[in-house]
Amino acid sequence: MTNEELSLRRAIIEACLTMNAHGINQGKSGNISVRFRNGLLITPSGLPYEEMEPEDLAVMPLDGEYGSWTGPYAPSTEWRFHIDIMRSRPDVNSVVHCHSLYATVLAICGREIPAIHYMIAMAGGPTVRIAPYATFGTKELSDHALAALEGRNCCLLANHGTIAVGPDLRRALTLAEELENLARQYYLAQQLGGARILPDDEIAKVMERTKHYWVAKETSAAAE
Repeated sequence: MTNEELSLRRAIIEACLTMNAHGINQGKSGNISVRFRNGLLITPSGLPYEEMEPEDLAVMPLDGEYGSWTGPYAPSTEWRFHIDIMRSRPDVNSVVHCHSLYATVLAICGREIPAIHYMIAMAGGPTVRIAPYATFGTKELSDHALAALEGRNCCLLANHGTIAVGPDLRRALTLAEELENLARQYYLAQQLGGARILPDDEIAKVMERTKHYWVAKETSAAAE
């Protein structure tokens, strides 16, 4: 294992611990992947983050046999949407899936997030869409997620949780946290009589003004 790969594996574990420490995930319910060379590194299924070591992560190819993997543990049961997103989105180098509280509440209620704050521009458009429900780990769920992510960087999964993607792990995790913040704002605004929604052209202006805001410090596709 090269120093580059070891560093990336450690960064994935640290991001998992951060998800729980920042309250956007609980227990072992989330999972993270990062594109690496011709495949991806992904968290294993069922292993507590606190016990996870760099060598425990699974490696999955993006080409070749669908679902094949190497490593001491099987990959997350949600490996399908990790693989499918990276296969269809060359701009995506990291996928973060979690069960953050307020976003999941909205997903349970079948509510997408409208443009209640200009920071929704981080989502890639004026809404955060919700993908229809499907059993976890299935190709059906992956297909729904891909549709909800078309032209977007994050989505809700009905009665399930969230997905956030990014050009690197740092930005995917940042977006996952911002998605929960938007969900909390929307939920609380509804308690005060309903949120005022910003028009689509305003979000387009914000997206244009912030298109270079999240420039990575490193240019490597998998660098963190």
